[in-house]
Amino acid sequence: MSKRSKIILIIIAIGFIAALIWFGKKNKKSIVEYETEKPFRTTIVKKTVATGKVTPLEEIEIKPQIAGIIDRILLLEGAKVKKGDLIATVRVVPNEQSLISAKGTVDNIRIRLSNAEISYKRNKNLFEKGVISRAEYEAVELTYNQAKQDLKNAQNNYQIIKKGSTGSSASANTNIIAQMSGTILEIPVKEGDQVIQSNNFNAGTTIASIADMSKMIFEGKVDESEVGKLVSGSNIDVSIGAIEGIKFPAKLNFIAPKGTEEGGAVQFTIKADLSLDDKYFIRAGYSANADIILEKKDSVLSIKEALLKFDKKTEEPYVEVKNAEGKFDKKTVKLGTSDGVNVEILEGVTKDDEIKIWNKASKDDVKKVN
Repeated sequence: MSKRSKIILIIIAIGFIAALIWFGKKNKKSIVEYETEKPFRTTIVKKTVATGKVTPLEEIEIKPQIAGIIDRILLLEGAKVKKGDLIATVRVVPNEQSLISAKGTVDNIRIRLSNAEISYKRNKNLFEKGVISRAEYEAVELTYNQAKQDLKNAQNNYQIIKKGSTGSSASANTNIIAQMSGTILEIPVKEGDQVIQSNNFNAGTTIASIADMSKMIFEGKVDESEVGKLVSGSNIDVSIGAIEGIKFPAKLNFIAPKGTEEGGAVQFTIKADLSLDDKYFIRAGYSANADIILEKKDSVLSIKEALLKFDKKTEEPYVEVKNAEGKFDKKTVKLGTSDGVNVEILEGVTKDDEIKIWNKASKDDVKKVN
């Protein structure tokens, strides 16, 4: 055998040995062993969160009965008041043209009354002497009495234009008083501001808003996909943004029969009576969230949602269950209520099945088989 042939044989032998070593190492690669979990029984609570705010149950706006200018403001925002307390006073600024016209009417009627009084006294003397009949005398007397009443009405009208009211009602119209007991939330006017009275054509200027801060409600909105599961009278928990770590109990008492579209989604207004804690002062308008239980199931067979897979064709949920040989079989499952972490299993697996934990194949999970 030539030297060249020996070299070729040696090269072939070395290649063969290297191939054997490579295949041997490949066959010795570790087998991935997946961890498993068994189904368990737990309580599943499905919740939704409604965003909103805390508002007083009773809140009113105080408006003036006359137009004028704010003369004095006696109280500040945040002050506690009782029904009937004086909040502010209004000074009437009469219309000059109307005032002159009313004054002219008073003067004209006063002249007419003076003439009627003279006629009345003359005819009274004639009647007492028997010169004229009773009917003639009573007609003159009626004219005189009507003139007196016309003067009184004209004077009242003049006082109303000048002062905003007449007689004992003068202070009632110019004084702005609290119509309920509570806390003054807002006084949107200041001294010197002009105000308009409330009437059929104008809502009027708000001088103050008052609310009973001892009775507060949560007002929020929920999506149309969840409103059908709400039950009036159910208990909810309200978290207030300004008070961390505290949940206030509330009772749902109103679900709007009509929704409003916001950002392409239909939202329904809900309201709940809030139970307050004397340790905390709740201000009107605090932002708040309400945790509302939509569905609750106690001690149901469940698994973690992370164990689920979905078939690409049928989109049915399934899990892989370990068999006696250590391999995993695909099993379709029927799901019930879910809370986002755990999901109820209605059919497909039992409490003794070992279910594959997905995405656990890491270097730490690999064990070499010798």
